[in-house]
Amino acid sequence: MAWLESLKEIEELEDAEFDTALVAEMEQFASLNPDRMVRFSTPTFKEYESSELEGCGKNTFPAFSITAGGCALMCDHCEARILEPMIPATKPEMLDRKVRQLIATENLQGFLLSGGSNRKNEIRYTRFYPVVEQLKRDFPHLRIAIHTALTDAAGAKEMEAAGVDVAMLDIIGAQETIREVYHLDRPVEDFEKTVEALCATSMQISPHIVIGLHYGRILGEQNALDILSRHDTKALVLVVIMPFYAKPGTFATPSTTDVGRIFLEARQRLPDRQVLLGCARPPGMHKRVTDAYAVMAGLDGIAFPADGAVAVAGMTGRPFHQAHACCSIKLGDNNVSNSIATLSRSSCAA
Repeated sequence: MAWLESLKEIEELEDAEFDTALVAEMEQFASLNPDRMVRFSTPTFKEYESSELEGCGKNTFPAFSITAGGCALMCDHCEARILEPMIPATKPEMLDRKVRQLIATENLQGFLLSGGSNRKNEIRYTRFYPVVEQLKRDFPHLRIAIHTALTDAAGAKEMEAAGVDVAMLDIIGAQETIREVYHLDRPVEDFEKTVEALCATSMQISPHIVIGLHYGRILGEQNALDILSRHDTKALVLVVIMPFYAKPGTFATPSTTDVGRIFLEARQRLPDRQVLLGCARPPGMHKRVTDAYAVMAGLDGIAFPADGAVAVAGMTGRPFHQAHACCSIKLGDNNVSNSIATLSRSSCAA
């Protein structure tokens, strides 16, 4: 049975609309990667449960913000609201105390370090690095990810020396988007220079592309893929703009077809890298269709998968695995079965 017909048999997708040509193209391309594992990531920095997967009650991988809810840029798509669910850690001693407490009480396995940017799209982490370094010495098992924002070679080396494992940043491919959405006076080249500086370290580099970042329009995504194709990053994380973070009426919602085509283009252009669907994307049926496209396009991982995503994996014959950690922090983890997994309802291993 062709995929388009099989999708109609999945209860969670019975009212969904799919692009016939795109699904056929994905099905044809999938024959080149029949056994590619898909990882369903359910990190514990927000509550999650679907009809197919359960979340994990343990705070094994939280996110900390060194600026609490503050951000100088106040980009149009976010207005700092992405910081709201993060744990405030505005002083190094706060970060140290909270991490140690979570290790002792909730089996913390790692964390994401983030924060709001200054007006140059930089985050001042320097005074937190001694804490990160000491935590890594005391708890070698910790996996630490960081939102780098823009940085230079010295800043990248500083992160590496502190023991950061994974470096994440948004790649913007359109100058108009940098100026109008980010309110930032920096060229596209500065984003590529940051990638270059990070790639010169031993950290795993996990850049993000926000699909529809220019007020819901597709603008600059292909150029962002061009940038990443020139540098040896570990992976690419794709997310989709969520208009409800912005002022009403300023953003449109990208069509699921446009999103799915970028998924397939990224998969085809970066065949040897992990391409992942991150946390952010519109909710509801849009998310169900988006996640189905992500599975069918051959993406390697999906954070907080929608209802129906596991069924689509089964439909396409793709093996899958659940991980209770940020999708970027599990890069390179191949210690999972290569057959379709039966996910334990009681398992919360990170």
